[in-house]
Amino acid sequence: MRLTPARFFGFWATLFALVFTLSSCSDDLDVQQSYPFTVEVMPYAEKIVKGQTVELRFEIQPEGNYTNTLYTIRYFQYDGEGTLKLVDGPVLVNNDRVLLESKTFRLNYAAQSSDAHKFLVVVEDLCNGQHTSSNVAMTFMFNSASNDE
Repeated sequence: MRLTPARFFGFWATLFALVFTLSSCSDDLDVQQSYPFTVEVMPYAEKIVKGQTVELRFEIQPEGNYTNTLYTIRYFQYDGEGTLKLVDGPVLVNNDRVLLESKTFRLNYAAQSSDAHKFLVVVEDLCNGQHTSSNVAMTFMFNSASNDE
């Protein structure tokens, strides 16, 4: 068999492709750290007056049965003045994460102004920095109501 330049080049190209393909495989197990989930919110009053508190009830529903999954909550208020507090927990600070102790939780929003109120609540799964976390963002709006209603 005669070795031509085309056969010589073809042999080395095939060998290089084979070595590259086999060396790029990894035996490491890819462990999923972030899992899809939804958050169910029970119906709530849409009007609020200054000094009134509205309770918001939540339930995190993972798309599978996973153990040791942790969730955090944070919020950002766009309009109005008020406080958001975890029932039996701390008052939330704008855009600070707080660890949730359960997949079911309640928040109390207390209006401190008679304006309309609008804020964003974000629930995230807590995973290490190597993986992207899943999150669910929900916007809540309360129109102002007069004290006569």
